[in-house]
Amino acid sequence: MERVAIIGIGLHPFGRTPGMSGLDQGVFAARKALNDADLKWSDIGIAFGGSRSSGHAMAATNQLGLTGLPFINLYTGCATGGSSLFAAANAIKSGAAKYAMALGFDKHERGAFSPSAKNNGVPSWVSETGLMVTTQFFALKLQRYMHDYNISNDTLVKVAEKAFQNGSLNPNAWRKNIVPYKEIAESKMISDPLRKYMFCSPAEGGAALILTSETEVRKMGAKAVFLEATEMRTKNYGSFEVYDTCLAVDIKPTATSNAAKAAFESAGIGPDDIDVLQIQDTEVGAEIMHLAENGFCKHGDQESLIQNGETLISGKIPVNTDGGCIANGEPIGASGLRQIYEICLQLRGQAGLRQVLNSPQVGYTHVYGSPGVSAVNILSAS
Repeated sequence: MERVAIIGIGLHPFGRTPGMSGLDQGVFAARKALNDADLKWSDIGIAFGGSRSSGHAMAATNQLGLTGLPFINLYTGCATGGSSLFAAANAIKSGAAKYAMALGFDKHERGAFSPSAKNNGVPSWVSETGLMVTTQFFALKLQRYMHDYNISNDTLVKVAEKAFQNGSLNPNAWRKNIVPYKEIAESKMISDPLRKYMFCSPAEGGAALILTSETEVRKMGAKAVFLEATEMRTKNYGSFEVYDTCLAVDIKPTATSNAAKAAFESAGIGPDDIDVLQIQDTEVGAEIMHLAENGFCKHGDQESLIQNGETLISGKIPVNTDGGCIANGEPIGASGLRQIYEICLQLRGQAGLRQVLNSPQVGYTHVYGSPGVSAVNILSAS
């Protein structure tokens, strides 16, 4: 089957931008992507996008141009960016348009998200007991995981330390200052075992991608990164997911594990073939657990991988080279597309001070959203 190609990438820096709406940041990213692809907005035949806090993504057409194109608004929690890319890629595969855009942006208020139990299809007691606050859920899941697989608190600190180190090399990151190990380890406990510097924060930003077919790339002679696989999966009975009201006796593979398996099968490769990867890191435990759920190690092996520096930019499996959600923050609509933006830079050799050495050829992204949905992508440089 013919591959889909990413020919344009654009990003508005993440963090806080006073005086600029989330929509404005999305439009900024879209124009950057169009310029990168050497296209005009009128060339785009279909678009998909999402935002949690900044209105309909389709409203971007008011600034980009009222061309009448189909523009579909999407929302799948923190996996919204992955959903937008999944839809745009399938639109290109189907022949619905020559060029498609995936767009995401957000501008969240300060403080934690306050999701509704009712809107997520769960009883009100889940909110009343505090389990709709994801800091609580992630902490409980991580406590169990650390017990079962002998993950140390020291390893949690090292994941956060890496995130801030990588973010300091990324001009588009929100958190550009290195946070020392000691400061992380002694920071305020939020939800045991997770401390202040171990979480991402709601943020602002925008990201956009432009896609086309491999045939069109050859005609254009354009630079491109190719999508070898793009897969999405939702939770199944027995998997351990956010906002679950109970836990099965026999825990089954998660939405992430199923999406990763499907992506590797579709691409015809395995985890050992990946040179650089982006993993959802809502907090440090998520990065640790998702490494195994995505197939990059066995459960429990993260302890030695992280202690030995294998997930650093200089390591065997560089993870979240741009600082991930912890250093960038998480504007929900844009976060999954930021991951793709970073992998495209890495495969193009344009990542600057955080560039992975030895010309990485294959990249991987994973994003996870509530109430249990994962999107996985495998990309190649040629």
